[in-house]
Amino acid sequence: MRVLGIESSCDETGIALYDTEQGLLAHALYSQIELHAEYGGVVPELASRDHIRKTLPLIDEVLREANCTRVDIDAVAYTAGPGLVGALLVGAAIGRSLAWALDIPALAINHMEGHLLSPLLEDNAPDFPFVSLLVSGGHTLLVDVQGVGQYEVLGESIDDAVGEAFDKTAKMLGLSYPGGPILAKLAEQGTIDKYTFPRPMTNRPGLDFSFSGLKTFAMNTWRDSGQTPQDQADVALAFQTAAVETLAIKCKRALKQTGHRRLVVAGGVSANIALRQRLDAMPHIDCYYPQQAFCSDNGAMIAFAGAMRTAEMVKGDKPSFAARPRWPLDELTTP
Repeated sequence: MRVLGIESSCDETGIALYDTEQGLLAHALYSQIELHAEYGGVVPELASRDHIRKTLPLIDEVLREANCTRVDIDAVAYTAGPGLVGALLVGAAIGRSLAWALDIPALAINHMEGHLLSPLLEDNAPDFPFVSLLVSGGHTLLVDVQGVGQYEVLGESIDDAVGEAFDKTAKMLGLSYPGGPILAKLAEQGTIDKYTFPRPMTNRPGLDFSFSGLKTFAMNTWRDSGQTPQDQADVALAFQTAAVETLAIKCKRALKQTGHRRLVVAGGVSANIALRQRLDAMPHIDCYYPQQAFCSDNGAMIAFAGAMRTAEMVKGDKPSFAARPRWPLDELTTP
């Protein structure tokens, strides 16, 4: 079965074609970074309009790369949530309409499940069960994964997600948009141990996260510094080190609690090199990540998640659809 994946939950339009026998045939991604850069963050209305402009041309591009036509598509998977409702509705409308026109099944995919399953696209895919650390956009989650659709959320952020904290700290330091990757690059120039930041919520039991206070600590440290370029790099390094160490401590607890030895890390922050190095250094643990191209939002993870749920795909008598800006992982069921 060939599944077309459509991702449009935020500011990236991702399209992919996945074959259940041959694997990933082709994928394409359009980022709206330049569109939103002058505003310092994503403008939902602009994001929605850009998805309208880019989705169909990207579908055609992916089909050409895969040497296929629309009639070769057996099913459509699209992101239905969580995300920006307007952006989600674009992908849902196009995905459902295309499936209806071609008389093929369609399936609404949970964006976070797409991230969670994305490391399974790799050659060294992990076996179930495992603990998943999901660090994507506005989400920071620890999940006990027994199989596709068998998810128990162990912990989550009670305020800012770690990706949001990276971006907000970067903005406070005067870095351009998107701030997280720029802060991580700047941290490479920082002085080790110049500043020591707290590891929030690690001195109490549980697996929930809180990064709002860490962001505030960074802001106060920056304000009280000389605000030189070196100070900027030192604060960036101290913040990143504290955030990474906090994630590592919580991952270690989750693995001990579940008894699992496999850790899967996915989402935009999973591309952070310092995070990967810290988690890889944990003894007796096997860590798995998506390739760099599939850390951020992408169509391949949606097409793959759809392929894992082909039994749920049904043809509709009309191109009806819905979007879910909030859609908890633990509401999903086994396919």
